[in-house]
Amino acid sequence: MAIITLTTDLGDKDIYQAALKGSILRLLPTVNIVDITNSVPAYNVQQAAFILKNSFHYFPDGTVHLIGIDTVYSDDTKYLALKYKNHYFVGSDNGIFSLMFNEEPEEIVEINIMQDLKFLHFPLADIFVKAACHLAQGKKLTEIGLPVTGIEHKMNLQPVIEKSLIKGAVIYIDSFQNVITNITKEFFNKVQQGRKFTLYFKRNETINHLSWHYSEVPEGEKLCLFGISDHLEIAINKGNASGLLGLNLGDSVIIDFDYHS
Repeated sequence: MAIITLTTDLGDKDIYQAALKGSILRLLPTVNIVDITNSVPAYNVQQAAFILKNSFHYFPDGTVHLIGIDTVYSDDTKYLALKYKNHYFVGSDNGIFSLMFNEEPEEIVEINIMQDLKFLHFPLADIFVKAACHLAQGKKLTEIGLPVTGIEHKMNLQPVIEKSLIKGAVIYIDSFQNVITNITKEFFNKVQQGRKFTLYFKRNETINHLSWHYSEVPEGEKLCLFGISDHLEIAINKGNASGLLGLNLGDSVIIDFDYHS
């Protein structure tokens, strides 16, 4: 069965999500629509990229991922459809693809499907839906657009190394209020080289031990671990780490490795 996933900032209070899904089902009644999330903060490309980057690879090859973030039409807007690691993506060329992908996509087209005037203010329900349904049926990218050679690039905030320190930042807070940093497991291991460490963050809080799972510490105690995204997380076992520790998006974290360990 064909699969189309949705990653949008449409929420669930208004008509927009229903209009999007209804438009998909009118064109392709047998498709399986899967919500990755419709709760991305409005226009927040970075948050959407983090969520989709860390979830799309769980889906079967050939899945089509429709991205409804910052899609309002303007004369400068480009809508792209592309193939990456045997998955298809439809979205605005607003930098989101560069934040998601570690390599260049295998194939990219700028969508040139004509828009129905009744959907003029909601291209998601027309242009994006037509492109996604086309690809979900196994048809070619080149039938819905003209090939392009590149995408708009945005840079993720990267951790930096200073002597025995890693300086990172909070980039995501999940619905359990776990605090996710931009320090990946690969980056941490490369710098650590077996040394002990102390993680410093707001309010002079520290952690000096990596946990394997959340329940490794007593309820209400703080911990750090590498979660499903392979990014370093600060959490509280069955607690609200962001609120209780005062950690918000953009806040700094520092890892100090002991020279003598």
